[in-house]
Amino acid sequence: MMLIATKRALIVAIVLISGYFQPALAKEEKPQSDDFIELAAIMLKDGHYDRALLALQSVNLDDEKTDLARFYTLQGLAYMNLNDFDASKDSFQTAIKHGQKDPLIYAYLAQIHFSLKDYQGVLNVIDKTGEHKSKNPALTSIQAQSYWHLQKTVQAIETLNKGHQLFPSDYRFLKLKVFYFVQLQLYQEAANLGRKYLARSKAQAEEYVAIGNALRLSREFQEALKIMEIARLKFPDNEVVAKLLAHIYLDQGMLNAAAHILEQAARINSDLLSEAAEVYRRAGRLHKALMLNSGINDQKVKLKQRLSILLALKQYDQAASMEASLYRVGLFDDQSIRYALAYAQFSSGRFQQASKHLDFLTEPELFKKGIELRRLMEVCKEEPWKCA
Repeated sequence: MMLIATKRALIVAIVLISGYFQPALAKEEKPQSDDFIELAAIMLKDGHYDRALLALQSVNLDDEKTDLARFYTLQGLAYMNLNDFDASKDSFQTAIKHGQKDPLIYAYLAQIHFSLKDYQGVLNVIDKTGEHKSKNPALTSIQAQSYWHLQKTVQAIETLNKGHQLFPSDYRFLKLKVFYFVQLQLYQEAANLGRKYLARSKAQAEEYVAIGNALRLSREFQEALKIMEIARLKFPDNEVVAKLLAHIYLDQGMLNAAAHILEQAARINSDLLSEAAEVYRRAGRLHKALMLNSGINDQKVKLKQRLSILLALKQYDQAASMEASLYRVGLFDDQSIRYALAYAQFSSGRFQQASKHLDFLTEPELFKKGIELRRLMEVCKEEPWKCA
């Protein structure tokens, strides 16, 4: 061990001082290319990838004794660990041309092709990895994903099945199958696999969401609720989990439960206040909706929703008094807002103001409603007792 350490220290010292004492070294034996290759290997092992490349720059590639296969392999590893995948690919391919026969180099190439999104390139080299493929689940995984990206669905699923057989304790294959079945709209199959995956693995929030949504789309609402309630306990701050759980309750007409979940989620993300208020409005809890509406930051969203809540509460005077605020935020471009305000003004006896807004209605359905509102105003003018 002392001898090896001494040799490594000597090589490093040679590299460090060679730039400063060239005249002195000229009289002594120069370090050989093998020394620099050995130094690069040490640097790679220690995680100093940029230094490894620096050492390799001193290798004499014209020397017949230089091991070019090893040189380009080490260079490829350095580039790969520095995320320069194009340079790494070129180096590994050159190493093969110079006689590199270790199947591990094809495992590296497969990962590089995958990083470069060259999925056909992955498939071209994956079977050359030898026993490494049967020992490394990542290689089987990227093979399956490459088939999937190339729209070779059957091969992708078959590869995932083989991966699960080879590595039964590695749950990435179940996870990928769940996601693929969801994308294929095979929701029942996705849901069944999803239950198995969640029971066996330490799933993340997005995995609960994918499986819960698959159950929802397959109309397995009760099972979806069980899974998403667990996810909510595990990931209380996750907005997507809260929104999906709320939508599952909405699917079943459970508006108050959905609104309550959205209200809690809005404590973390205030943008959800408008959704919570809207669901409370739909549930008929108008005062609760109005209270939440007051906390909305987006003025357009806030005023538009506030107008609809006040109309539902039949608080026509308050709704009619919103005219200046609605104009200030530019909501009069929305003809439905014009009509809603006109209705509030009509209901509070402000016929002239209501008529002014009705003049702007051109959309067919709103135009018809405007005509009917004008007729009612005429009735009220002629027979006020009917509108008391």
